[in-house]
Amino acid sequence: MKHLIGMTSITYAVKAEKLLKANGIRVRIVPTPKTVGSGCGYSLELNEPPERAAALLKENGIRIKQIYG
Repeated sequence: MKHLIGMTSITYAVKAEKLLKANGIRVRIVPTPKTVGSGCGYSLELNEPPERAAALLKENGIRIKQIYG
């Protein structure tokens, strides 16, 4: 199952992608589907539950908008 973490900006999305990949989490930046949210328009797509990724982002000062799925 794919999970999305909505980002507040493309800058945070790029920083988050680098951080998560460096920590062994497979992730990619995707357009946020209009059916789940609006905002900057970019999300991180994960193939694993988002809790670990969200915690890493928070610990490193990378703001997220919302977790979808």
